[in-house]
Amino acid sequence: MAVIVGVEFQNCFILLLLCLFSTLGLLVFFKKPKASRLGLNLPPSPPSLPIIGHLHLILSTLSHKSLQKLSAKYGPLLHLRVFNLPIALVSSASVAYEIFRTHDVSVSYHGLPPFQDSLLFGSSGFVSAPYGDYWKFMKKLAVTKLLGPHALERLRGARAGELQRFYTNLLNKAMKEECVEIGKEAMKFTNNSICKMIMGRSCSEENGEAERVRGLVIKTFALTKKIFLASMLHAPLEKLGISLFKKEVMGVSDSFGEVLERVIVEHEENLDEHQDNKDMMDVLLEAYRYENAEYKITRNHIKSFFVEILIGGTDTSSQTIQWTMAEIIDNPNVLQRLREEIDSVVGKTRLIQETDLPNLPYLRAVVKEGLRLHPPGPLLPREFQQGCKIGGFDIPKKTTLIVNAYVVMRDPDYWEDPNEFKPERFLASSISEQEDGRREQALKYLPFGSGRRVCPGANLAYIFVETAIGVMVQCFDWRIKGDKVNMKETVSGMILSMAHPLKCTPVPRILKGS
Repeated sequence: MAVIVGVEFQNCFILLLLCLFSTLGLLVFFKKPKASRLGLNLPPSPPSLPIIGHLHLILSTLSHKSLQKLSAKYGPLLHLRVFNLPIALVSSASVAYEIFRTHDVSVSYHGLPPFQDSLLFGSSGFVSAPYGDYWKFMKKLAVTKLLGPHALERLRGARAGELQRFYTNLLNKAMKEECVEIGKEAMKFTNNSICKMIMGRSCSEENGEAERVRGLVIKTFALTKKIFLASMLHAPLEKLGISLFKKEVMGVSDSFGEVLERVIVEHEENLDEHQDNKDMMDVLLEAYRYENAEYKITRNHIKSFFVEILIGGTDTSSQTIQWTMAEIIDNPNVLQRLREEIDSVVGKTRLIQETDLPNLPYLRAVVKEGLRLHPPGPLLPREFQQGCKIGGFDIPKKTTLIVNAYVVMRDPDYWEDPNEFKPERFLASSISEQEDGRREQALKYLPFGSGRRVCPGANLAYIFVETAIGVMVQCFDWRIKGDKVNMKETVSGMILSMAHPLKCTPVPRILKGS
């Protein structure tokens, strides 16, 4: 019965697409593309199909490596088209540098959200917000009171407890000689830490709130590719009154809303009692209640912001931990050097702490190199708000920009031995001391995006990854099956994942360190 239903659904979906393409064909068949009418000098373009343009390529090759093959054949800056929607695909460090150096304001927009009333990148979201008053207000709040250095320091205790729990879980498995799936353990650590920072006293292991949130995050990532496609097809679909995947997206969105509404109510009831122990929810509720705020935020703004933090910080950080640990295991010389640095700074009688991180430059270099080779979000979408010229080519206004960050950070014209794991490239002695040199590297190193829309949670991500890697290197040796880790890639949703999750057995190296 389930098979029959699945086949019927598939057939209905195919029929819907055929009807959609036919209808859109009637709408645009006699309409010349705008670029042709204006005589623009567009970037090179692969062969396209009538009416739908490059939609078939987008649907079949929506991965960093498939798009890399297109760029290798046609050029580092390509013009693609979905119906009459223009897309600029960037696959070189020099082109990405030119865009973010010269046109940062123009590309500080992600385009219209496909689901206006959803908490998942909807109209109340910070990530999807236009570059305007609301976005500027939330960015200022994020970098000063939510995710800035002082805010992260204030919430260090919450993270320290989860780091201790992470170590204890690994130690218990090591004592039983159990195999560990690094990605799952890392996801528990990052998810629980973020939930504790957001919910504070409302989040505990006993009430299961963090586990429920983790389940919603996993469901969201299963939808991310669909959300990306819906974003690209938003304009033509809106004309026909069609909204793809809306039921699925709204179901997850409503579940997030229920969880966060309970947290908001609990905090509102006790807001004045915890002035000396504020979590992130307390801070946003203060901004919500402040009558003279620069921008008056709503409850949905609060919920959307936290949904985006959970989505942006949970699986992405855990995937980075997994990829980086795999590279460390495959490179014994890196493991040895990293362990020597940690032992010399931290010693062998206590667990690594966040306060040790500024004194561990090689650990930061190892994490940066892991992010360079395996960026969790390999494709960065933006939208040009103004027409401009890039590399001598015309880029029309409202063109969707897709930067292939995976390829940019492996560009052989900029990165020496681009496919090799060499953390030394990120040590201060290897980086130009000139301001222009540092800025150029920052604009070509894109694991968190670039420019005004760079991820405001980058510092928190570094803390998660560096402390987790630090614990695993400091406290355990790791046994794997075979001589090397299987580094085959896959894209789950829009996140770069290991096709074969990293599974290994921890062997205790340090039994003291609580």
